[in-house]
Amino acid sequence: MLRRIGATLTAIKQRDPAARSLWEIALLYPGVRALVFHRIANAFWRSGFTFLARFVSEIGRWLSGIEIHPGATIGHRLFIDHGTGVVIGETAIVGDDVTLYHGVTLGGIAATSAQTGRRHPVIENDVIIGAGAQVLGAITVGRGARVGANAVALKDVAPGVTVVGIPAQVAMPRAVTTGTFAAYGACEDLPDPTAKAIYGLMTEIHKLEERLADMERDRGVADPAPRKSELRPVLGPEG
Repeated sequence: MLRRIGATLTAIKQRDPAARSLWEIALLYPGVRALVFHRIANAFWRSGFTFLARFVSEIGRWLSGIEIHPGATIGHRLFIDHGTGVVIGETAIVGDDVTLYHGVTLGGIAATSAQTGRRHPVIENDVIIGAGAQVLGAITVGRGARVGANAVALKDVAPGVTVVGIPAQVAMPRAVTTGTFAAYGACEDLPDPTAKAIYGLMTEIHKLEERLADMERDRGVADPAPRKSELRPVLGPEG
């Protein structure tokens, strides 16, 4: 366990430019405290001491502001940055080298309170989930994917893509990994898929108006009045 904690501290220092030392991370980072308590709680949970597991988990929540159910499966080198408000549900599975920011929820969507089986998401290796994002239900976020800040993911996210919005939509496709760390799961000049779709619709309407005007001229309509649709595109696809 100590070896795993040491690997986690080293990984956090590599990913967080604000970290000054391993001692600082070990003693002052709430994400590390939450992980230590979760490892203990999870051991009790797997041994059948569910009440004791929940008790230890509750102490960890008091001390860190991070709620991880003792039944959740957490991989190696998880980095919970800032941490306040993070919630990880009972059947969630988090892979290796995952980064979660504050306010992230890995929650379940159950039709009834009696539903059994997996109710929470699977987060594969190297995923970044931005501040305030909600990943809900028994879905899978593929390896290397990024979920933008405040996004709500309700369907599977393909490996390597970036999703944003409510509900989450693909904003950036798979790309060659650069090895750089993108803070808050977003990139500069990230396109808005909704704005892009609206722009495309406005462009098509404008083209149809121009074709209609040409047809009226060909049919001899005297001085057809130009149509000035309120949907005429005036902005680019980036807004």
